[in-house]
Amino acid sequence: MLLTAKKERRPPGPAIWITVTLLWGTVFFISSIFMLRAASGMIGQGFFNPSPAGAFSVYCVHAAILVVFALAAMLLKNAVDPGSENQIRRWEAIDQGKGEKFFISFAGSIATSFFFTLLTAATFSIVSGMLGLIVQFTLPVIFLAALFNIAAGLAASLVVGVIFLVAKVGKRKGS
Repeated sequence: MLLTAKKERRPPGPAIWITVTLLWGTVFFISSIFMLRAASGMIGQGFFNPSPAGAFSVYCVHAAILVVFALAAMLLKNAVDPGSENQIRRWEAIDQGKGEKFFISFAGSIATSFFFTLLTAATFSIVSGMLGLIVQFTLPVIFLAALFNIAAGLAASLVVGVIFLVAKVGKRKGS
């Protein structure tokens, strides 16, 4: 007699939260630098042209902020969805082939890319003085860069979605 064990779904732990937040936070930190530089030059306001060494120094502080953010987000999510029941239902829907086809969390990509641009600008604004970097932002520069970064977020989501399609992640079992 053959027994099929159903895989027990457990919510992600701190290591997953930190790893994923550092991964996407790093991607959006880099894209935000490009977008902030482009927005500043395009509308001719503020000054933003950090050296790679200066950007790396700011990133070290930014990474620590990302870890704190990941843990806070995990605690908040666990408070809102104890036992991660909603997330487990979403995973089950994906296993049944009911997940998004091309974008991995379309709305999440928009919100995340916008938020991480704001976080990057805030980190640069706060840390630059301590590091002797010259950074000056205006609100129009930050918001234009955040809008530009939405395109980067959607592109990243689309790439991940295509990879999932090719790898057949979320395909119905047996189809």
